[in-house]
Amino acid sequence: VQLVESGGGLVQPGGSLRLSCAASGFTFSSYYMSWVRQAPGKGLEWVSSVYSDGRATFYADSVKGRFTISRDNAKNTVYLQMNSLKSEDTALYYCATVLPYWTGQSKDEYGYWGQGTQVTVSS
Repeated sequence: VQLVESGGGLVQPGGSLRLSCAASGFTFSSYYMSWVRQAPGKGLEWVSSVYSDGRATFYADSVKGRFTISRDNAKNTVYLQMNSLKSEDTALYYCATVLPYWTGQSKDEYGYWGQGTQVTVSS
């Protein structure tokens, strides 16, 4: 199993980024896919999830209206479009097969995880 995130970087407040996560080694189209982030010195925070067929999406209140999750099952890839970025969005963003509203404290608890991509929002 492999999940490889990309698209992170340094962006100014108010800017946008699009994260991608390429999956392999499991039946991607059968899984919820999620984004989870970890800010410096803080715990894991669930951000967003998309149902296996892409028809249902879920967002944390902190990102609702600014972030959009989507997936392409033909490419085994999930995306996170992030707009109107704020400094508090600065974090390491993981792609994972956790369920919506996941509240775990460790990546070892459940699911498949990528290595993460760093997003830094700063002027």
